[in-house]
Amino acid sequence: MYDMDNLSKLGVLDKTASSGMSAFWAFDKASFEAGALTAREKQLIAIGVALTTQCPYCIKLHVDAARKEGATDEQLAETALVAAAIRAGGALTHATHLFND
Repeated sequence: MYDMDNLSKLGVLDKTASSGMSAFWAFDKASFEAGALTAREKQLIAIGVALTTQCPYCIKLHVDAARKEGATDEQLAETALVAAAIRAGGALTHATHLFND
């Protein structure tokens, strides 16, 4: 189901929903520009989110972008562990709802 070539079909959305897609692309571009966080830090955050949402497209695109910004194996590994901890922590904190009387 997942094939990076599918991303070429985003052009259909660009044509059929041009106003919304133009707004999305502008927002996306602005979100990843360096500011208080570096471009690399923003890409590492995106990877953490992509790992928790389990989007293979986002994982691939943002790992490539992070590597372009100089991300190391160690930074990617730590990002993965943080994402795993947050996901596991969410399961544990939600488990508190199991014990309501």
